[in-house]
Amino acid sequence: MPEILFITSFPARECGIATYSEDLIAALNNKFESSFNIKVAALESINDSYSYGDAVDQILKTDSADSYQKLSEYCNSDEGTKLLLIQHEFGLFKNNETDLIKFLSASIKPVLIVLHTVLPLPNQEMKRNIIEMDTFIDGFIVMTQRSAALLQNVYGIDREKISVIAHGTHLVKHGDKEILKEKYGLAGKKVISTFGLLSSGKSIETTLDALPVITSQNPSILFLIIGKTHPSVVKEEGEKYRDFLKKRVEILGLQENVKFINVYLPLEELLEYLQLTDIYLFTSNDPHQAVSGTFSYAISCGCPIISTPIPHALEVLQDGTGVIIEFGDTIQLAEEVLRLLKNLQFRKAISANGIHKMAPTAWENSAIAHAGLFKKIIAEKIDLHYKIPEINLSHFKNLTTSFAMIQFSVINHPDISTGYTLDDNARALVAICQHYELKREPEDLELIEKYYSFIKFCLQENGSFLNYVNIDQEFTKQNSENLEDSNGRAIWSLGFMLSLSSIFPVGFTADAAKTMKRALRKVHTIYSTRAMAFVIKGVYYRNKNAVDFENIALIKLLSNRLVKMYRHECKSNWKWFESYLTYGNSILPEALLCAYLATGEYQYKEIAKESFDFLLSHIFTDNKIKVISNKGWLDSNRHKKETVGGEQPIDVAYTILALERFNGVFKNSSYLEKMETAFSWFLGNNHLHKIIYNPCTGGCYDGMEENYINLNQGAESTVSYLMARLTMEKYTAKKELLHKNTSKIKLSENITALNI
Repeated sequence: MPEILFITSFPARECGIATYSEDLIAALNNKFESSFNIKVAALESINDSYSYGDAVDQILKTDSADSYQKLSEYCNSDEGTKLLLIQHEFGLFKNNETDLIKFLSASIKPVLIVLHTVLPLPNQEMKRNIIEMDTFIDGFIVMTQRSAALLQNVYGIDREKISVIAHGTHLVKHGDKEILKEKYGLAGKKVISTFGLLSSGKSIETTLDALPVITSQNPSILFLIIGKTHPSVVKEEGEKYRDFLKKRVEILGLQENVKFINVYLPLEELLEYLQLTDIYLFTSNDPHQAVSGTFSYAISCGCPIISTPIPHALEVLQDGTGVIIEFGDTIQLAEEVLRLLKNLQFRKAISANGIHKMAPTAWENSAIAHAGLFKKIIAEKIDLHYKIPEINLSHFKNLTTSFAMIQFSVINHPDISTGYTLDDNARALVAICQHYELKREPEDLELIEKYYSFIKFCLQENGSFLNYVNIDQEFTKQNSENLEDSNGRAIWSLGFMLSLSSIFPVGFTADAAKTMKRALRKVHTIYSTRAMAFVIKGVYYRNKNAVDFENIALIKLLSNRLVKMYRHECKSNWKWFESYLTYGNSILPEALLCAYLATGEYQYKEIAKESFDFLLSHIFTDNKIKVISNKGWLDSNRHKKETVGGEQPIDVAYTILALERFNGVFKNSSYLEKMETAFSWFLGNNHLHKIIYNPCTGGCYDGMEENYINLNQGAESTVSYLMARLTMEKYTAKKELLHKNTSKIKLSENITALNI
């Protein structure tokens, strides 16, 4: 595998770029496997000495010309090293930019430089250094569009050589603010905070001077100043600035309203402090500070933010995502804090807008963007293999009350007011049965009973199901809508549950068998294509548990209807059951394949493959899946212009389930490859190159539009992802078993050959 050498400061050194690089490398390693290796050349001065452990491979003493030459020789001679990625800040290479440029000029390997600061009014030497760097490298990475514009307009850098990848942020579960305040002994307080390595550039005194006015109207205010003093500041002046701030607190009589947290907090603790914060203040007095990690983290944690107008803030805090104040303006700061404190809904709106604005900057997305750039820059091919996340049932379980699974979620907070649906609970029953089949976890049985009980609750005397139930466990007026598809899903889930009877406790599925028998009374009256397909799947599974003539007859009845529809619509260039491709398309050919498996009727197998391959030809391109958009179906006359966005997790999940079924019958490796490709859609292999699945919460985002991801993590999307993930788990287990068996056979053959 190609090796990428990060040339950067790195922990145990305490600085923002060290933390940035550590987070980025962790994200790359968590996101990809068998794609590339990452090594680190740590930046430090001659007088520094840090204990890095195994993370660091080389050291570059930035104030030693010999050290640059030594690293250059290593990079050029090491065959594994294919790309150098340099994290650049003027302070890191202070007085040694010339040595850095010599290093770049001597490199025979591709080089990318990440510019953490781009000055709008550089002196001649700084400008010349950037221009000289440009002649020797393959590209710059900056973190804002403003920085990209400065590079192009002030320094004359070709726009094609500039990539914008925002400063990464951590995914956050967004816990309850009041519970977190209690945890940290801050119950009853209105918390405003700021954090980061302390230096005079933070201009904390701007806030202290505003506090008397703020506290006069809000006595419960507590201002948290989080973070130890910057190590380089301590070296030069000790704790002079912190002592100055403490003295200011005493003079202003704010001892009860200000708290210094003079430590370098662990990430988890820091993120909790930010989540309990009511208002976050960013008061940097440096107008040229291009970007701030502290600023990004605060917004991603849902903090309503008031900021001075650094370029990063001007770019991000638009359209109700925050408040901008002038540098050092104490009066304006006090006014804006008071305005926010008086209006909870305003704070919530800013918080929600900020979370949506910062979501694309998650470290996972930063890793995808960097990996794409690595692949582009390195001449030899890099195959990017997305690492499949561990199974995480957290959000799945959070969506489940004592009654059933809730329909919708606001970000990752279940919205109980939206009630329940048969659709979601039927899918949830399938997913948790899949999980039990693979893991045999006893607590799954309780969830299985819960989802089954809800399905039974929705069954009516006439054998049909209602779909919508409110929080008072009453059926709603929405149940006047077409419910055939919901009825089909219910039967699918019941059949799947029954198919696993042998692994459940004795008698566990006895009542489900009776419920399904009642539910099948009226299915012969169903003509909706997808409803029939779900029923076919459900009866197929039921028949696996107990082969029965009535099951076969029902499967044939509904399958023949699908065949008739297919024959009516099929043309030389249109191999489908309807005159358009809409939602949940994969369920139709999969159902016919199930019908073939149950009956042995060859025409079902033939049409299943023909229609499925036709569908795949329309949704797989360039090693990506793009399912049919819900913003515009594809009709047989191709009159409908192809749309971007409107892709739903459920469609990708159904495709994966169908691919696994088709591979089982046809043993076609292209189906397996497409399974992996389709699943990578959740992980970032989509037109936005952004994650759809949130590994922090275990939830799945509700959909991908043309320019953004819908961050709500409702039941349909979360359960769909889980069904797909469990299907991949089953496939991976089979693949590993096959690999082990193949290895054993080869070993046996080798031993036999040696004996001969």
